[in-house]
Amino acid sequence: MLIAYTRPVSPTLAECELTHLDRSPIDVDRASAEHAAYEQVLRDLGMSVTQLPAEPHLPDAVFVEDTAVVLEQVAVITRPGAASRRPETRTVEAALAVHRPLVHIRAPATLDGGDVLVTAGRRIYVGLSSRTSADAVECVADLLRPYDYEVIAVPFKGCLHLKSGVTEVRDELVLLNPEWVDPAVFKHHRALSVDPSEPQAANALAIHGAVIHPRHHSRTRARLEAEGLRVLTVEQTELAKAEAGVTCCSLIVQVAR
Repeated sequence: MLIAYTRPVSPTLAECELTHLDRSPIDVDRASAEHAAYEQVLRDLGMSVTQLPAEPHLPDAVFVEDTAVVLEQVAVITRPGAASRRPETRTVEAALAVHRPLVHIRAPATLDGGDVLVTAGRRIYVGLSSRTSADAVECVADLLRPYDYEVIAVPFKGCLHLKSGVTEVRDELVLLNPEWVDPAVFKHHRALSVDPSEPQAANALAIHGAVIHPRHHSRTRARLEAEGLRVLTVEQTELAKAEAGVTCCSLIVQVAR
């Protein structure tokens, strides 16, 4: 069984951290409606959606992916690169402790979960960004050494997190923006490029044989469907103003029934 941990949109979302986008007005009510529809898609895919406690004073708290990396054997509690986001990990840690042993990224290293792409074949790609430091890659490798994962550092440009530029949409198939992420890094995968007119379309969430993808990236969606993938679309225009993607709004945990 898969559990999707989510968190309500904060009323202070418009005060979110921004790195690559200019600040623009965010309709919080509309963002909340988008998030509720996203949660319903997760349920429609057979997942159990569990909301974490609301954090009305933490603008970015809806983006729960950044607080942890959940693996089969263990969960890594991150140390977000933006200091304003570090309090978000407290309730996430409490929720995940029920399901997994926990390990923690150690200061001074910083790591956002959005910079961590776990793929088939026990490979973990860690993006080097303004939020994730080089020493975090070493820390992840050290913490996961008992579990035999290959940890690979990935330089990239042009976007906030690694998974803004590349995600795995099927075993051995990645969707990426080649202007931001070098396809050669993913030598064990076949790379599908986003449509050039949709540079932000590489973030997709693969669950139970389907791919969740933002509705406004229709040209890239056509490329995914041409691969035989079942694509479910969600509205994400308001959340995208906060540099959001479909992966960042949930933490997926596999548990025994």
